[in-house]
Amino acid sequence: MTINAQTTDTAFQARLQSLIGEQSTSAFARKVGLSESLIRKYLAGSEPSLSKANQIAQRANVSLEWLATGQGYLYRQAEVVDMKALDMAMTVTRDILQLDRVSTDSEKEMKVMVAVYQHLRATKRPDGYLEPREALKFGEFVAGHCDDAQSS
Repeated sequence: MTINAQTTDTAFQARLQSLIGEQSTSAFARKVGLSESLIRKYLAGSEPSLSKANQIAQRANVSLEWLATGQGYLYRQAEVVDMKALDMAMTVTRDILQLDRVSTDSEKEMKVMVAVYQHLRATKRPDGYLEPREALKFGEFVAGHCDDAQSS
């Protein structure tokens, strides 16, 4: 079976364009660490090398398989811990629960910290900014519901 290169190129172009979305091509190029002219070449039908495709996938937080083929998961699976988000989740949890440190022995503390961490990861801006005020509000909500669940 022969794969039609034109169909594959067009599909790659469409996936790349969907990653760019509403942002400018130059902003996306900066985000992924490539030149704007190179991104424009890919949008016009050129195929990236494996290393360039991997660079785009990693920095756009999508799976290389999805970017290259359209198959598999769109977003990369959690491969590493986002230490900045984890540190902020711990700080927010300590602030909410008025603690000196978060204990792994406390179910409530762990639930709040994990929920805040996931919230931070889900709402992290493309430039890497994490919003502590929103995380605090979300964490307070979660902490309030942990009390309800434990008293039932």
